[in-house]
This record gives sequence, C-alpha cells and structure tokens, in this order.
Amino acid sequence: MDLFFIIKALVGLIFLLGILVSLLLYKPSKQRKKEKVQETEKKDSDYTFEELIRFIRNRETSADKLQWALNMIVKYYGTIEPKKNGQVSDDFYHYSEIIIRICRHPNTSKSIIISFDKAMRELNPSYAKELNDSLTKGLNSRTA
Repeated sequence: MDLFFIIKALVGLIFLLGILVSLLLYKPSKQRKKEKVQETEKKDSDYTFEELIRFIRNRETSADKLQWALNMIVKYYGTIEPKKNGQVSDDFYHYSEIIIRICRHPNTSKSIIISFDKAMRELNPSYAKELNDSLTKGLNSRTA
C-alpha cells in the first residue's frame, strides 16, 4: 500500500510540475501583441528628420532604402521655412546637404536624384535657384 501511495504522489507532483511549467511559458495575448508591436519596425511617420538623414549618410544604404528615406523627407519634412528679407532659412542647409550627399552616394541613381530635386522644387518654389546650386555642387563633387 505504501508503494501505491508513493506512485500516486509522484504522478501528482509530475502533473503539478507540468501545470507550473505551462504557466511559466504561457504569455497572454495582450503581452504577445505588445511584443509584436515592439518587434516590428516603426511606422513611416515615426522617423525623425535626423534618423532619415542618417540613412542618407550611411554609404551602405541600398538604393531602395535611400529612395524610401528621401520620400519620407519630402512627405513629412519637405517644406522649408520661407525666406526672410531675401535670406535663406537655416533649415535650407540641411536640405542642401541632403542633395549633395545623395549625389555622392554610391547606391544612388539619376532617377533618385531627379525625383528628390523635382519634389523639393515643387514644394519650395522660392528656393529653386538655391536647390539648383546645391544640385550643381553635388554633381560636380561626384566627378572629383
């Protein structure tokens, strides 16, 4: 009778251990959803201007990622502050740097450069001359 009691106790302990292990491994659906959201990339609108510029500065960025970053800049940050007393805004120099960098980027193409330049000119017609000057500097620095 003692052996039968010991076997029942062992089976009960194993069953209890199985329940505890399953509770340890079980994650409620809310926790799984939170983890899934954290694992996925940010939404396009969540990227800051500086983060998008980092994609452009990175010489290993692919052409597709470069095009995506430029599209996000145009979409969310494309408007430059208007000129004051004929002077360009301080923000313009960031856009000038972007144009020069995409001209010199190893994975760029003429369609990427032209589409960004065209979009920026459409959004900021008062900066057409300055954008053209930046494009010229970028293209000239490519051959140097």
